[in-house]
Amino acid sequence: MGKPVIAGNWKMHMTCAQARDWLATFLPLIADTPDDRELVVAPPFTAISTTAEVTSGSRLEISSQNVHWEAQGAFTGEIAPSMLEEHGVRYAIVGHSEPRKYFSESDEQINHRARSAQAHGLIPIVCVGESDEQRSRGEAERVIRRQVEQGLEGLDPNHLVVAYEPIWAIGTGKTCESSEANRICGLIRSWVGAPDLIIQYGGSVKPGNIDELMSMSDIDGVLVGGASLDAESFARIANYQVS
Repeated sequence: MGKPVIAGNWKMHMTCAQARDWLATFLPLIADTPDDRELVVAPPFTAISTTAEVTSGSRLEISSQNVHWEAQGAFTGEIAPSMLEEHGVRYAIVGHSEPRKYFSESDEQINHRARSAQAHGLIPIVCVGESDEQRSRGEAERVIRRQVEQGLEGLDPNHLVVAYEPIWAIGTGKTCESSEANRICGLIRSWVGAPDLIIQYGGSVKPGNIDELMSMSDIDGVLVGGASLDAESFARIANYQVS
């Protein structure tokens, strides 16, 4: 199997100056981190260049927070794969619950973005997950399976990360029980039919629960939101320990 992927998504946080300060604190804290895991940070588009400059020669990989399905064109506010490649970006988050919610992103659009990422040598991190209402109605598995089947169509599972992010646990302080998160990740693996697929958990991941999450059999990493904004907090997550 590939290495677990520990990724921090800064969302709409961090100016270039703030990114420099964060990295100045974070990079020394991962100097002795085992090399059995991949460490990734996803800055806002404006800070990608700064982050790439500061992390040059380090083990920290960069992800974008989105990518468009066209190579170029009249798509105001979007970003092309080549613009990311220019800065050494390796990953691209697609299908996060926030663009799904606020910009009505469809599974078809998400699939186009993920295919574009792979076609240009990027590794898509495709997010899937159910809302609190869907879970309470007993629809979680159906919703996630639809997102997986439509969002991952035609993708190469060897160059792909799937992030299970239950929407009700993102930024709420609620965390899906480790055993339940592991069960869903196992279902995703079986639906895709790729035993070596990297599957992350995301949703109020923090230093206090990272060790337990990473001890689960089907969780191969985490996608971290709020806790990644604090360099020391994210370093503890990056330095998780599994007995």
